Amino acid sequence: MRTLLDILAQIFRNLWAHKLRSFLTMFGIAWGVGSLLLLVGVGEGFRSGNKREMAEFGKDIMFIFPGRAPALAGSMNSARWYRLHYEDYTQILEAPHVRRACPIISRNDLHEVSEFANGSGQILGVEPQMNEISYLPLKDGRWLNDLDGSQRRNVIVLGSELQKTLFPGRPALGSTVLINGQSFHVIGTLPHLGRGDNLWLNMRGYIPFSVMQASFPIKGDNEQGAISFMEYQPTKTDDHLLAKAEVHKIVARNHQFDPNDQDAFDEWDSIQSSQMVNTIFDVMNMFLGTVGMVTLALGAIGVINIMLVAVSERTREIGLRKALGATNRSILTHFFLEGLLLTLGSGLIGMALAGGLMAALDTVRGPGGFDPPKLVPMSAILAIGSLTLAGVVAGLYPARKAALLQPVEALRQE
Repeated sequence: MRTLLDILAQIFRNLWAHKLRSFLTMFGIAWGVGSLLLLVGVGEGFRSGNKREMAEFGKDIMFIFPGRAPALAGSMNSARWYRLHYEDYTQILEAPHVRRACPIISRNDLHEVSEFANGSGQILGVEPQMNEISYLPLKDGRWLNDLDGSQRRNVIVLGSELQKTLFPGRPALGSTVLINGQSFHVIGTLPHLGRGDNLWLNMRGYIPFSVMQASFPIKGDNEQGAISFMEYQPTKTDDHLLAKAEVHKIVARNHQFDPNDQDAFDEWDSIQSSQMVNTIFDVMNMFLGTVGMVTLALGAIGVINIMLVAVSERTREIGLRKALGATNRSILTHFFLEGLLLTLGSGLIGMALAGGLMAALDTVRGPGGFDPPKLVPMSAILAIGSLTLAGVVAGLYPARKAALLQPVEALRQE
């Protein structure tokens, strides 16, 4: 133990004797490690933010909207608009690779009134299974059920912002809301969905589909049974393309156009979007990893160079120590510990600085789809480990060569 303390004391004296060189070496290592961890942390923040954004819509959720179908095969110049209908929904429910589906009628032109205030949110007519597809956690009360639809009950579930608008500072559960003069009983409320000042998801009210279809149908001629859009889930995540193909065939057959005409469909597949984003993140991680490895390589070159110079400058010292009885093992241990202390200490400093900066940024809320940078432990271990290995190897190779010299030859070195 005494010998180890003596070696460490001598190492610190040597580092202090070359303060500028030691500082620049440690700064380069700390900068390389910190830069790599920040780059990887930013990428991880984007990835986690995207996952959070997707999770706020729902798991494995897919949408299909009204679209334009060509009146003539292969030509969109004479395209005609078509709407989705309830019949499309009932047939899509029977598709082999569709697990759940929900028809939705959406109106933005309805007027909501409570005893305290007026509102102009988006009213959606939905079936009870919607909260099994979309992410719609309850804050108070209950969600819509089958009896609400079959008995055409005038009940409503309010989004957080619509509740605040209609019932400012007051409880909404059990109260009454008038929608275009019709009375609706508030049976549930939702928490704030999304981050920040997200309004479009929270300025919604949900009523039974049958009530919406009877009282507030989609306006226009020949729109009997029309719905605004539909959301559905595949039986399994990997079956989303099969489910999409089945939905295309049903909609195309009912509206008389070619199901292979992709331009005729207006849709969004969150599974496919998530896979595309993951691919982008994988490429981005490869790029960030490459940049980080280049940074680490430059740091490693600096470490190797400084250790080579340090050992060559101290060849006479090594010869003197051998002449006084130092063994090859003690000399190698000295330079091993010096390289380890220089690189490991600098790497830990870089990691601490990067971690502190990320912790400070954790309180800053970024835009949607972006979370603050996150420290990735595996990246930190790889960065510090690779630099430490480079420093140790850089110190041991010339030290071993010098240690094998005879004391007289080592003392002759200039």
